[in-house]
Amino acid sequence: MSDAVAARYAPIAFAALIAFLLALGVVRAAIAYAHRRGMYDQPGQRRSHKIPTPRGGGIGIIVSVLLTVPVCMLYLQPVWPLHVVITLLAAVVLVAWIGWWDDHSSLPALPRFGVQILAAALFSAALIATGLSWWWLPLLVLAGAWSINLHNFMDGIDGLLAQQAIFVACGAAVLAWCAGQAALAGAAACVAAACLGFWCYNRAPARIFMGDVGSGSIGFLLFALTAMLWRVDGALLWPALILSSAFVSDATLTLLSRMLGGRRWYTAHREHLYQWIVRRGYTHATGTAWYLGWNVLVAAPLAVLAWERPGMGLMACIAAYAIAAAAWLIAKRRMLRRVRYKVRHVHT
Repeated sequence: MSDAVAARYAPIAFAALIAFLLALGVVRAAIAYAHRRGMYDQPGQRRSHKIPTPRGGGIGIIVSVLLTVPVCMLYLQPVWPLHVVITLLAAVVLVAWIGWWDDHSSLPALPRFGVQILAAALFSAALIATGLSWWWLPLLVLAGAWSINLHNFMDGIDGLLAQQAIFVACGAAVLAWCAGQAALAGAAACVAAACLGFWCYNRAPARIFMGDVGSGSIGFLLFALTAMLWRVDGALLWPALILSSAFVSDATLTLLSRMLGGRRWYTAHREHLYQWIVRRGYTHATGTAWYLGWNVLVAAPLAVLAWERPGMGLMACIAAYAIAAAAWLIAKRRMLRRVRYKVRHVHT
């Protein structure tokens, strides 16, 4: 690697290292805090863990992101408009604050959703003010709110959400770098590094859970990175969406199946694919490995294809989600058949 190339990478690498160390330290402090305050996720019928585990560790990701991302976006070239950076931070704080509150004392769904909509609207309006049509505002707000909630839904087994966030944020960093957006690449790298710092304590067996303070905020951050990539170059939307295909497909298809089945889709449940994997008797590590396999073997190659051949980006994205839907249906049926077989075997 030449000195010139190394000099271009160095600020991003240094910022990511700081983000990792900050998250590592704050999450360690959050474990002690959760023990003192009695903040535990208790095992239950709708949960996938077996022992009481501290929650709220996602605060380490938030502190790290708030301290490192704005530095990258305002000092690396090309810099982002100040109002976009400020609203991004304000939105992260709003989502994290309502999640932190919910982690301490459970809140009704309506105020949580209201704050999430406000956060998505603030950031979306700021992004649109850079020269986009205001017709995009409702779609962006809806996408932001759904991303916040779907990542909250998918935070149910050790290491899964942190692993997914690392993968998507790293992919966003590469896409931004290839597009000549060092500031955005640095911001995405810091998000990935912060999630890695948390993952060190959350990988199976988890010493602490993320809590709503982390899961909702990660959902918003991944939405924001995707939206900013789209703002830089519309063709980057397709590879960015492909990177998120595992979680978007599982959460969306599970929600649709519950709605079509006439169940109370808005209540807690254990019907996501990752939950069925654990219910089938596989370990949390095995469950996360399934999603990692999808990301590495399917999502990453299709994202590369969508980036290298922009004209095929939409088709590659459609193919990724079609394959994901088929894989979800096949895996879900396999899990259900195995469970039914075990039940019949026990009764006989």
